[in-house]
Amino acid sequence: MPLSTDGPYIQAACFCDMVIEDKAGVLSLLRIIDTLTHSVASPTPPDEMSPFGYTLKLVLMLKSGAARGRHNLKIVPELPNGTTQPPTEVTVHFEGEEKGQNIVADMNFVFTLEGLYWFNVYLGETKLTSIPLRVKYNRLVVGTTEQRPTTP
Repeated sequence: MPLSTDGPYIQAACFCDMVIEDKAGVLSLLRIIDTLTHSVASPTPPDEMSPFGYTLKLVLMLKSGAARGRHNLKIVPELPNGTTQPPTEVTVHFEGEEKGQNIVADMNFVFTLEGLYWFNVYLGETKLTSIPLRVKYNRLVVGTTEQRPTTP
């Protein structure tokens, strides 16, 4: 079923640390994130970033507009080198007009490269948006690997 140019609409698309949903279903997003800094402190931190895992909350708030029915939504991660990872897929239902759907999902992701990641969001085969996330690597040399002689 082709999507109408009159919806669905994106109300919000981002990553954050925490989402609070009140009794009325209203979302509060805490600490919206577009950059992650991975720091390694040691006497000899590696020159290049080692892969690390991180869990983020993905928040997509969609409003139906003219869209109706059941649709497949997928998020396709694109790494800084241009390669893509397997998608995360979810079914969404649209009832029309101002009604919509909030998608809040834990994204457990292993970051293997420094740079700009894109999380491309598709409804069916139509690209709705892309969510950027930059990964930075900081080395911190602390202490020393040499043993200093002790004085008696």
